[in-house]
Amino acid sequence: MNHDASELTEAHYELVISVDARRSGEYDDVDKPRMRARIYQVVETAFTHAKVARDAVHLEDRGDGVLVSVAGRIAASRLLGLWLIEAHEKLRDVNRDLAVPLGLRVGMHVGPVRHDDRGISGRAVDLACRLADSSVARQLLDAEKADLVLVTSQSLYEDVVGAGGKFIEPAHYAPARLELKEGEVTAWFHLPGRPAPEIPEPAPAAPVPGGSPLPIADDGLDDEPEGDEDDFEDDFEAVDMSGHRPGHVGIHQNVRRDAFHNESNVYHGPVQMGGSGNQVTEQGRG
Repeated sequence: MNHDASELTEAHYELVISVDARRSGEYDDVDKPRMRARIYQVVETAFTHAKVARDAVHLEDRGDGVLVSVAGRIAASRLLGLWLIEAHEKLRDVNRDLAVPLGLRVGMHVGPVRHDDRGISGRAVDLACRLADSSVARQLLDAEKADLVLVTSQSLYEDVVGAGGKFIEPAHYAPARLELKEGEVTAWFHLPGRPAPEIPEPAPAAPVPGGSPLPIADDGLDDEPEGDEDDFEDDFEAVDMSGHRPGHVGIHQNVRRDAFHNESNVYHGPVQMGGSGNQVTEQGRG
């Protein structure tokens, strides 16, 4: 698309398409140019067969994919319908002779887009890229052993997909909540030629280095009633721990009824431990 200088600061509503290759980092320096050539072959062939004029399309290289914006004069339904069908069919054709099939994640959103001499920008661009790069899109492509997964924004689904149309089947989309940098959003996932996918369960959170503290369970025991000194003595032990750690002398307390651990601290007055009314005076040095 050609944009004159007066338009550089203006935002135009356009359909943004982000196309990313699956596991692009696993391609070596010899195979990566071939992978890139296949992506362009799929995307550009689909535009030709969908009869989208070339001057209506802005295309940027992203190394392991392409970023596209399509002028508002082209109906979004044509991109979600005919263009997607053609892209999927061309991708299947490309993959017939490949030992490792090319997989594509496609994110789509419509919104304000700004053009300058270096490309396009705007929140609509960011969202389309985030959708294509989402963990759910990655997991779904692998779990279903699919060639292509489409992810649309909530607004694009509501405004275009939901109304149906040629080659558009709203019932074949499934929603999922995504945690993105900009916040939580709803996205809709579609595998061309298949029924609505089952959204994979989110991956478990990575363990915290060094482990995480376990919650202290409630043992169901009430605090000791005030003045019940005999019972308190039964639940309190004072053990000489001089030699527990080199250079430390003090008292180590184990209180069975109220979970409490204390070692090598200095107290200069009454100290309350556990339930109300339980006070112990200790002198020690650390």
